[in-house]
Amino acid sequence: MLFAGWARRASLTDMCGRFAASAGTDSYVEIFGIEEVVDAAQPSFNLAPTDPIPAVVERPDADSGVGARKLVAPRWGLVPSWSKDASEAARLINARFETLAAKPAFRTALARRRCLIPADGYFEWSAAEPGTGLGRGASAGRVSRSGKQAFFIRPADGGLFVMAGLYEFWKRPTGEWLTTATIITTTATDALGHIHDRMPMVVAPGGWASWLDPHLTETDAAASLLSVDGSLTAYPVSPLVGNVANDGPELIEPLA
Repeated sequence: MLFAGWARRASLTDMCGRFAASAGTDSYVEIFGIEEVVDAAQPSFNLAPTDPIPAVVERPDADSGVGARKLVAPRWGLVPSWSKDASEAARLINARFETLAAKPAFRTALARRRCLIPADGYFEWSAAEPGTGLGRGASAGRVSRSGKQAFFIRPADGGLFVMAGLYEFWKRPTGEWLTTATIITTTATDALGHIHDRMPMVVAPGGWASWLDPHLTETDAAASLLSVDGSLTAYPVSPLVGNVANDGPELIEPLA
C-alpha cells in the first residue's frame, strides 16, 4: 500500500517513529490487570507507523457503565473521527503535549479516549557530527547510508516503558470501524536532547487508573498525570533497524 510505505519512510524524521514492544499477551494481562483481550499482542522489535501496536484502554460497559480494562491493537497513526479519509494518520503518529487541548485532532481523545502503550523502548536517529561522518555517540562504520546513527532509548533498569497515548475510532466508507492511536510527546530532557529534541511522555503506575478512566473528562486533570521518565538511557544500535522488514532482538542490542 503506497500510503503505508510513505508513512514508514517518513518515520525516520518524526520523533518516536519506531519502537520495540517484545512482551506477550500474558505479560500485559499481569502487569496492567487486563480484563478482556480484544487483540492478542504481536511482539515486535521494529514497530513502525501504520502497524498495529499494543495498547491498554478502559471502555465503559454499554449497560452498566462500569469500565473494563482491555488489551487492543490500534493502528499507529491517529485518524480523527471527523476525517474524510485515513491519510491524516501519516502525520499524527505523535501528539505534542503543548497543544493537546487546543488541537481538534486530539482534544476530544484527551478528554475521553486515553490509552497506555507499553514498549521496551524507542528508536531515534541522530545526525552525523560535522566533519566526522558519525552520529553523536556513534562508532565508526556504524551509521546508516543517510549519515545518521540509530539509538535505542529505554529505562536504565530494563523494565517496561509505558508511553502515554490517545486513541480514536474512525468509520470507514465501507461501514467498518478503524481504531488508531498516537503517542504523546514533549520536549526532551537534557540527557536526551542531544539525540532528539522530543521524547514520549509517560504516566506513573500510580496514575494508570485515572489516566484510563473514561469518566475523567477534565482535560487539565488528565494532562496533570503526564510526566517524563528521567531514568532513560540511550545507546547506539545497528542501522538494520532502518529497514522495517528487519525484526529481532539484535535490533536493540548495543553496538560493540
